[in-house]
Amino acid sequence: MLNRADALWRAATYVAVVLLHLDDNQLLTEPLQTDHVKPRSAGHWGTVPGTAWALAHTVLAAGELGPGRELVPVIGAGHAGVVQLAYAWLTGELAAVRPQYSRDATGLRWLARNFPDVDVLGSETHPLLPAGAAPGGCLGGALAFSHGMALDVPGRVVVPIVGDGECETPTTAASWLAARALQGSAVLPIVHVNGFRMGDRSLLGAMSDAELVAYAAGLGWRGRVVRVTSATVDEHQAFRDALAVSAHEVAEGSRTAVFLRCVKGWSGPEAVDGRQVLGTAAAHKTPLDGARGNEAQRGQLERWLASYQPAELFDHDGQPIGALAEALESAAWHCAAGPGLPTRERPKPVVLGSAARFGEAVGSVLRGHATAGDFRVFSPDELSSNRLGPLRGESWVSEVLAEEVLLGWLSGWISSGRRGVLVSYEAFAPLLTAGIVGHLKHRRLAEEKAFPSLNLLLTSYGWHNVFTHGDPSLATALLATEDPAVTVLVPADTQRTAAALDAALNSTGRVNVLVAGKYTELRLPLETAEEELARGLAIWPHLSDEEDPDLTIVVAGDLPAEAVTAAVPVLRDRLGCRIRVVGVLDLTVLGDPGRWPKGLTDVEVDHYLGERSAVLVVTLGHPAAVWGLLAGRLRLVDVLGWREPPGPMSQDALARELGLDTAGLLRVAGRLVTRPEAAR
Repeated sequence: MLNRADALWRAATYVAVVLLHLDDNQLLTEPLQTDHVKPRSAGHWGTVPGTAWALAHTVLAAGELGPGRELVPVIGAGHAGVVQLAYAWLTGELAAVRPQYSRDATGLRWLARNFPDVDVLGSETHPLLPAGAAPGGCLGGALAFSHGMALDVPGRVVVPIVGDGECETPTTAASWLAARALQGSAVLPIVHVNGFRMGDRSLLGAMSDAELVAYAAGLGWRGRVVRVTSATVDEHQAFRDALAVSAHEVAEGSRTAVFLRCVKGWSGPEAVDGRQVLGTAAAHKTPLDGARGNEAQRGQLERWLASYQPAELFDHDGQPIGALAEALESAAWHCAAGPGLPTRERPKPVVLGSAARFGEAVGSVLRGHATAGDFRVFSPDELSSNRLGPLRGESWVSEVLAEEVLLGWLSGWISSGRRGVLVSYEAFAPLLTAGIVGHLKHRRLAEEKAFPSLNLLLTSYGWHNVFTHGDPSLATALLATEDPAVTVLVPADTQRTAAALDAALNSTGRVNVLVAGKYTELRLPLETAEEELARGLAIWPHLSDEEDPDLTIVVAGDLPAEAVTAAVPVLRDRLGCRIRVVGVLDLTVLGDPGRWPKGLTDVEVDHYLGERSAVLVVTLGHPAAVWGLLAGRLRLVDVLGWREPPGPMSQDALARELGLDTAGLLRVAGRLVTRPEAAR
């Protein structure tokens, strides 16, 4: 196996260097000439040798496991995409998704020429290729993601390759400790300690071996340090042994990590144009950026490529030979495309009107899905505060006070085809923005729409402590992406919350953000609830005049529903106008149907909002989010919603501050219906 591991490592590293530097002569069958070298090299080199090493040993070890057991590699650093592409070309997985990159000399030539702008694949880690399950755009999430992917899958050990720079991120730092809160999640991190992040020395890189082991131990992990400097047989053997022993320990329930200690950019140029590269931050990107026009650099590049002995790895047509062919035959690239668990029946739909209080209604939905199986709830330490305290202690509920870690767990969990939800406060959800946007980008590239949705249930809007616990920024940011997978659900009462949550948990291919109050006791008629679920909005007859309206009030959320319900009789009496009230469940219906799947057509706008009516939108969130959705489609409109208050105040005072009381609604509605254009 050691010869195979060395051949696989050399081949992947060689191909990565080729992708970074060569336009031609990719198999080095003749002396390197000027026109063989790219005019401008681009990409990241420093992480290549260590990542390629870790992957080579992991997939070869995976190939030796018996039935029912698997090692699943996960690349943490998006910059390691060049390594992923190299392995994908070597295994033929790249040709399976992009046939033009066949596993031969021609395919390698096209791949190298197109890198870094590889057709719809780019140069970062990609979900269509081996070891690319974790979103790579948001640094630091791979360890948490791997725990979610491994959770409740017997026989699976997930092996995230985590850079020492990643370990400085809050998400990774919290993930080590948070692992204590999970049972049944076998994860074996390989921490790639090459000593430097992009610009300077890494904090882990500055530690001694003893300090690394002590650091891991303090967080509840057993650490093994393996040093690799020149890919000797002894180094291969040491790493193989450490990986094998650690994988066995992890499979038996221990928390173990392997620290791969190496030099940044090892096996590459030591110095370029008199500047030290090896073992410095200068090795992070391509070190030979002038090899086309600089003869000395071109000679370095040729010697560098030749050091991997490509003639021992490939024949004249680029086909693997010898130990490399044996390695590719015996390696196993397990993925998380299915958890190996039986498909369960989905729970019966929610019966509207069966529960009035938030905790009872939402808890019933969550228990129903848990009973159906393959379901998890992830939450920070607020389940009791969110009226869901009876769920604490259930085997399918995990709590830890780190929202970014919870998002990683949920993302990894659903990547295996399971369903779940993250329950938190709306005020804390903006912490998740980068991770969710990365998830959206990753899913967009995956070309797979049938995976379960990423679901968030967010509460706390309207807390008495409104100054610190009022922030609807996540929904605003996600709507600004105009990603059609985004759904922002704002149910008007608890019954609608339960039904919307149930529908979200049964959905696929979406990011559902459901914002609901846990205190609301408003109970609205249910005659339009089914239409709200199906179409995203409905006219509320109990608050609306039958004739064409002069003023249409669009209600988006429970607090707006309470305020509008109280204000409509006063508005009708004071303004002497016909009023229609429209309840919106899915905010995206207000958007352009060319961008949003549920966006209202022009005909539907007239049907729901009226052909000549002034429109007042009352929302839980930022008015800017609604204005962005409307994008000038309505002639006479105003929006009331969240604005940052000047300081702490009572709920009644906040309502007055925001205009979400009867007097405020009357002022804005009066301006709308008395404008000259409203009479036309």
